[in-house]
Amino acid sequence: MDAPLAHDLEVTVDNPYAERRSVQLDGYKVRYWFYDADKTRKPLIVMFHGFRGDHHGLQLIATELREKYHVVVPDLPGFGRSEPFPDREHSIPSYVEFAQQFITALTDGAVSPDGENGIIVAGHSFGSIIASHFAVDFPAMVHRLVLINPISEPALAGEHKKLTRLTELYYGVGKSLPRALGTKILSSRAVVKLMTDVMVKSQDPEVKKYALRQHESYFSTFANRDVLHQAYQASISRTVAEVAMQLSMPTLLIVGAQDDLGSVASQQTMASWIRSHRLEIIPDTGHLIHYEAPVLAAQYIDDFLSAPAPEPMAAHDELPLADTTESTPDQLTGMTPIIRQHQLAREHAAQQSRHERRERDDHPTGEDRP
Repeated sequence: MDAPLAHDLEVTVDNPYAERRSVQLDGYKVRYWFYDADKTRKPLIVMFHGFRGDHHGLQLIATELREKYHVVVPDLPGFGRSEPFPDREHSIPSYVEFAQQFITALTDGAVSPDGENGIIVAGHSFGSIIASHFAVDFPAMVHRLVLINPISEPALAGEHKKLTRLTELYYGVGKSLPRALGTKILSSRAVVKLMTDVMVKSQDPEVKKYALRQHESYFSTFANRDVLHQAYQASISRTVAEVAMQLSMPTLLIVGAQDDLGSVASQQTMASWIRSHRLEIIPDTGHLIHYEAPVLAAQYIDDFLSAPAPEPMAAHDELPLADTTESTPDQLTGMTPIIRQHQLAREHAAQQSRHERRERDDHPTGEDRP
C-alpha cells in the first residue's frame, strides 16, 4: 500500500543503489538506507535485519525489489551506524516500540497505530521476531508481513539447545571480562567464521566466501557489549511462534530446508497457526537465505505481494490461545493434533472430489455422451 515518505535530516550516497538517511527518535539517532528513493509512487517495504548484523545483510534482497518497491532498511538501534537505546534494554518490546516510532516518522505520520494505511513489513531471523511482534501490537500499520528464516522454536528447547547454552556462555563471558579483552573475544574473527560456517548450508564456494566476507565486515559493529548481550538474550527468549496465532494480516514465510535455527516441521506447524499465510521452503539452504538465495527470496516476496491474499484457514478460530509470556516446547506441539485433524479433513475432501470426478469421467451422463 502506498504511503507518503518523510523529509529526512541527512542524505548521503552510500552505494549506487541506496541513500543513507537518518532520523532522530526518542533520544537516539537511527540511520537507514533507502533503496530506489525516487518520486514514483510504489509500495513501501520496511525490512529489519538479524542479530549482530546491519542493513548490509538485506541489501541483495532490497536491490532485487527496488524497481517495484521503495525499500527501507534501518540499522537496528545499537547495531551498525544506529545509536543504542539510551535508557532501556535492547529487548523485543523496546525494538517493537522503535519500529512503531520509526515507521511513523518515516511516513510523516501517514502510517500510525490509529491510521488506516499499512505498509509491508519484513524481517530476517531476529528481525522476524521484531516484525511479527510489531505486527501483533500495531496491526493497523502492517498491510502484509514477510518473515525470512523466522524463529519458529525456542532456542533453549530445540535440538540445538546445547549449542545455544554454549553460545550464551560465550556472550556472558565476553560481557563480564575487562572491556578491551571482552570486546576482542566478542569480535573474534575465528568465532565469526565458526558462526558463518554453521549457518551457511550452500555448497557454492562463492556464496560461502561472500557470507564470510559480509560477517567479517559487519558482524561486529555493535555499539557495546551490553547491547550485544541484551539483544542476544532477546533473540533466544522470544519467537515468532508465540504470536503466530495473533497475526491477522497475510503473511509470507520463507524458510531454509536446512535451517538449524528452525526445523521445517516446526516452521510448517507455526505457519499453520497463521490465519492467512503462504510458506515457501528453499532446498539446500540454511539460516542465511539473504546470502544463499536472495534472488529467489525476492521473487517469492514479489509474487506474494502481487497476488491476492492467501485464503484464511477455516480452523483458525478453533485453536486455543497460546501463552505468549513464555516459549515452551508444548506451545509448538500442543496444537499439532488440531492442525493435523483439519489437514486430514481437507485431504479427505480433496480425495473425495477427485474420486467423484473420476466416476463422472468413467460413467458420463446421457447429456455428456456423444
